[in-house]
Parts: sequence; C-alpha cells; structure tokens
Amino acid sequence: MSAKNCAIDWIVNSRNRIINISDKLWDLAELGLIEVQSAKLIGDELEKHGFRIEREVAGMPTAFIATWGEGTPIVGIMGEYDALPGLSQKKIPRQEPIEHGKPGHGCGHNVHGASGMAAAIAVKVAMEKCGIGGMVKFFGCPAEENFSGKVFMVRDGYFNEVDAVISHHPNSMNEVPLRSCLAVNSIKFHFYGKASHAAASPEQGRSALDAVELMNIGVNYLREHIVQDARIHYVVEKGGDQPNIVPSYARSWYYVRAPEKAQTDFIHNWVLDIARGAAMMTRTQLKTEFLEGSYNLIPNNTISEVIVGNMREIGLPEITGEDLEFAKEIAKTITTETKTAELKKSKRPAWEKLVNKLVDDEIPDPWGEHEVSHGSTDVADVSWQVPTVEFGTATWILGTPAHSWQAVAQSGVGIGHVSLVFAAKVMASTVIDLLTNKESLVKAKDEYRKRISGRKYQAPIPQDHKPPLNIWNE
Repeated sequence: MSAKNCAIDWIVNSRNRIINISDKLWDLAELGLIEVQSAKLIGDELEKHGFRIEREVAGMPTAFIATWGEGTPIVGIMGEYDALPGLSQKKIPRQEPIEHGKPGHGCGHNVHGASGMAAAIAVKVAMEKCGIGGMVKFFGCPAEENFSGKVFMVRDGYFNEVDAVISHHPNSMNEVPLRSCLAVNSIKFHFYGKASHAAASPEQGRSALDAVELMNIGVNYLREHIVQDARIHYVVEKGGDQPNIVPSYARSWYYVRAPEKAQTDFIHNWVLDIARGAAMMTRTQLKTEFLEGSYNLIPNNTISEVIVGNMREIGLPEITGEDLEFAKEIAKTITTETKTAELKKSKRPAWEKLVNKLVDDEIPDPWGEHEVSHGSTDVADVSWQVPTVEFGTATWILGTPAHSWQAVAQSGVGIGHVSLVFAAKVMASTVIDLLTNKESLVKAKDEYRKRISGRKYQAPIPQDHKPPLNIWNE
C-alpha cells in the first residue's frame, strides 16, 4: 500500500473521531487567545498519537507545536481554532443564536483545526508504516481572527527550520489561490479629557469623545488619498457614560490595510498624525496602543499544483440526503444578488458558471496570480519565512459570506463534515508528496526565493511586544 493510501485509510477509519473533535470545537467556540479548551483538545489528541507537544509557545497559553519524526525534510501543518464574537448560531438553516452575543465559528476554524490535526496524524501513521524519513509538525495557531497569533510565532523563530507549510481553510469554493492579501496594522486610540457637567459647566470639560469623532472625520477624508486597494475601518469601543457628563475617556479601534506592508505603514503613520491633530483640537491627551500587524501573502505555485493534483486524484465528495436538503434551505437565505456579487468578487475564471450551482463541484487550476484579496491573514507572515500554501474546500454553499451565521451553521453539520474529511485527505497527501519528492520541495523553495526577490521581512511587532492576553477583559 502506498503512503498516501495508508494516510487516507487512517482518515476514513477515523472519520467519526475527526468529526467529533470538529463538532466539539464548534460547541466550544472560544475567542482568540483564550481558546484554552480548544487548544487542549487538539493538543491532547496529537499527544495521544505519539506527537511531542510544546505548549504555551510565543507567550500565548493557547499556542502549541506538536512534532513527530526526526531529521529532514520538515513539513509543517497549521491549524486554527478561534471563533468570532457575536456569531452564536444553532445548527439549523435559519438565523437563531444559541445564546445572543456569544461567539460562533463564522470562519469555520473548528473545521480548520480538526482537518490539520487529522492530516498530521495520518502523515505520522504513513511515515511509520512506510519508513518515510523526516519530520511533520503541527502548529496550533491561536487568534487568527483578531490578534495574529502566527506573527508572534514567526517573530520568535518557530518556523525557522521548516521546509514548507500547508494549511487548509473552509470556503465556499474549492480553491488553491495564487493571489496575495492585504497587510494590516491594528491599533487602538485612547483619548483622555476632563469630565464636567455638560449643561451647567461645559466650558470646564474637555471631551474625549469629540477627539474620537474628529479623528474619524479626518480619517474619512483621508480615504480619497490612499491607494485603491487599501482599507481603513474602525469601531468606537468607548464613548462616555451618559449625555450630561462630558466624556473624560473615549477609545476607538482601527484596522489599516494595504497591498504591501510599506503602504500599510505609510497610511498608518498618516492616521497617527490625524489622531494627534484631533487631540490638539480638543486639548485632550492621546495614548496609542499598537496591537498587532501582519504582512501580505507570498503565494507558491509549485505547492499549489501539488495540492490541486491531490484534490483531483482523491476526487470531490458528494453532498447527498439530509446534508443536501440542509444546503438547499441555507440557499434560500442568500439572495441571487449576494451570491453573484460574492462570486464576481472572487475573480475566479468562469465564475459565471457557478451562479446556478448550489455547491462547488469543480477543482480549478491554481488561480489569482497578481490579484489581491481584500482580507488579511497571519498566514502571510509564515509565507515570508518558508514556502506556504493555504487551500480552500467547499465547506459552505456557493455565495455564503464568511463571518456570517450561515457559515457558522454549515461548519457544524454534514456539508462541513464532508469538506473536513476531504481536506484532511488532501493535506496529508500533499505533505507526503513534499516529504518524499525532493524535486518538488527544491522547486518550491526556488520559487519562494524568486518571489521574495531579496526583500527582507521585519517582524511587524516589536520584540518586547506581548500578545494582548487580557484584551477580552477590558
């Protein structure tokens, strides 16, 4: 039996256990940096299968690395398990939270963590049975959604010795993209003023909320003068206590994004100037709090083609029975206009053919070279260290927006389970290819060096900057 077949057999035979772990992660739905039970669940399962576990890496209690094997090559697999705030949703095809305001897996990271875990174990089984040398590492990566846990792991050198990294992310399409993403900086602005009676003594007050609002106005005028693909968005987290008290404290939280890290930093510095100006206009004090940043993604066509080849060799799973009926009910909640807009925005070749389809039933060639996705991911920082590819499988019906209740629901039921198992097979097969085919690995590294083209990566967070572990307590 070939090593790939050995790995796939293990996944098939362990299907129920893999799905149970994914569903448990879905139930836990823990926020970034506090995914304590989720990280333990995955780490314990890997440890049970003989992996050496290093926990609490890079200053994060929920980050860990699981290793099996010796020597080289070393191929990494990444898994995420953080949920999103406010997206609680039952496993039903209509919007109904389990508990209002609670988190939910709106990006399918329950599937993400379980698929990577399953692939790592399957590769270990194949390596043992087939005498394959080298090492497989599973990187348990917290807080992708908000605090870029991988950036701290990259900064602290945990990817330095790895030869290639594979990751899987739930999607509405089967895709192995060659597009990049936006670099991002995340920063909070704290304004401190002076409280007073807003009616009796307004002249004695210095409104921190005025500073927040003036800063927002300035940034909104800035939008006309930044590169087209840049994005700036914010929330006001604190704006005062009641109308008859001049707010002595107010706080906003900004994301600044652009196609290149240098562009992001340029806009970021301009936003800082606007914040300082707002403080001067209101005679308040400003404190800035840099939370995290990440780079733009470096694609790798060599590994992407290996992944597509394995997808096609394994073959797409079929959605049938109750799973199909659930998918059809979800489709009723997504308008044709929304679906068409999502497909068009993807820029997938011949996307028009998908408008009348329920589920993606194709495996296209790698696509998106020279295109930029307008989201951001800390996978990008890993891609600046080592050849890295994150592929997608159809976990949700076509047109499903990420970070939606529909994504939460589908990530916890049959359509999500089918995608999870398929992705684990693809990932395991690809890792085995990279462990056993020296030419592919050399080619992937050569391509990586050409794409980097002499550019230097500098960690977007200072060496003494620590993960904001208490962020959810503020």
